[in-house]
Amino acid sequence: MSNTAQNLASTRIASLLDENSFVEIGGCVTARNTDFNLKQTATPSDGVITGYGVIDGNLVYVYSQDASVLGGTIGEMHAKKIARLYDMALKMGAPVIGLIDCAGIRLQEATDALNALGEIYAKQVLASGVIPQITAVFGTCGGGMALMPALTDFTFMESKNAKLFVNSPNALEGNEVSKCNTASAKFQSEDAGLVDFTGSEDEVLSGIRKLVTLLPANNEEDAVDDCSDDLNRVCADLANAAGDTAILLSNIADDQDFVETKADYAKEMVTGFLKLNGTTVGAVANRTEVYGADGEKAEEFEAVLTARGARKAARFVKFCDAFNIPVLTLTNVTGFKADKHSERCIATAVAEMTHAFADATVPKVNVIIGKAYGSAYVAMNSKAVGADMTYAWEDASIGMMDAKLAAKIMYADADAATINEKAAEYASLQESVQSAAARGYVDTIISAEDTRKYVIGAFEMLFTKREDRPAKKHGTV
Repeated sequence: MSNTAQNLASTRIASLLDENSFVEIGGCVTARNTDFNLKQTATPSDGVITGYGVIDGNLVYVYSQDASVLGGTIGEMHAKKIARLYDMALKMGAPVIGLIDCAGIRLQEATDALNALGEIYAKQVLASGVIPQITAVFGTCGGGMALMPALTDFTFMESKNAKLFVNSPNALEGNEVSKCNTASAKFQSEDAGLVDFTGSEDEVLSGIRKLVTLLPANNEEDAVDDCSDDLNRVCADLANAAGDTAILLSNIADDQDFVETKADYAKEMVTGFLKLNGTTVGAVANRTEVYGADGEKAEEFEAVLTARGARKAARFVKFCDAFNIPVLTLTNVTGFKADKHSERCIATAVAEMTHAFADATVPKVNVIIGKAYGSAYVAMNSKAVGADMTYAWEDASIGMMDAKLAAKIMYADADAATINEKAAEYASLQESVQSAAARGYVDTIISAEDTRKYVIGAFEMLFTKREDRPAKKHGTV
């Protein structure tokens, strides 16, 4: 047994929690005798350290797998300790954080281990929407273990040594790890979209600490802190950040602090958390540009909805609604991604996003910061879908489609001069922000620099929002 590995499991907990706050539960538990391990060796804690502590004074429950004990494999008692931890967290209404470093299911315990793993799945599902669940992958997380982070709300992954997979890269037909390492943090964050945050071990642990301070402890508590930032702060030159809405959200946030989730996945759709007047708000925003740390444009996207972006937004909105976190949307979209691959799944993906927005009963505020065209605009938390307040910047454009394209369709046989004339007429009557406001689709036309104060005011007004809806078990989309 490696003391280094054993100490690593404890060290991760110590680094995660406030100093000297961890209290271990079940430290005397060991593996139970089974058919294939009758001559068992010592198995301290059966390969997982479980207990509770605090992060900035907030109670959390933690389990950390110990790779020095049977490779950190999941056995019957190992899994039962985690399941028991979930029971306690649910009773107390506190988050569960899992630190994974596991060689898989313990073969010697066979169906006993499988059944116990299923008990963890069941507890995770039971806790979903009741308490926040966060997973961090530091070592191997393969096979059935990969379902555990997928069943939680947020997943962190160490960027160099961690492996996350259902089937190993070499087991995939036509692939090997040298071609495409599907178990890497890069693949799981950029392509699979399972991982929210990647980084070094220290960055992962500090990232979890920050996220915990932003989230409510459970679905009955609010995430509200004191705010020292000016509520009426003018955000000069905010319009210049309309392309990269991650920057825009940082500018309007308290202390200009925005925490983006799944930042490497579907970058054309931004999701994340910010504080507004001390209250945690979930943000969903269309993005057409990405700027690097050097201030140079790194990537550019069409102003369209994609299947990946829609699913990313849908899952995020569902989380916010479950935990009573208000939702802010920034809309700048002209349509849907048009290619063969998108056509396979974009209808169902956007339907899922639309359902998430419409089904959410939390306060919802939409700010139209650019173009808002067609049914893509409707799906992006429009007033018709359920936004409680809708603002639009002075230079926003809202309508069925681009005015010139509309004129070409309606006056297909007209000459260029006529089309230009009709396009201008169409734009003034059907596409201007004033026209949308006159029809009640926009509540207030605002200057970009005043976005922060208007959004804060809207959420303050909506703080006691209540809705009566038809009784049902759950939606089916």
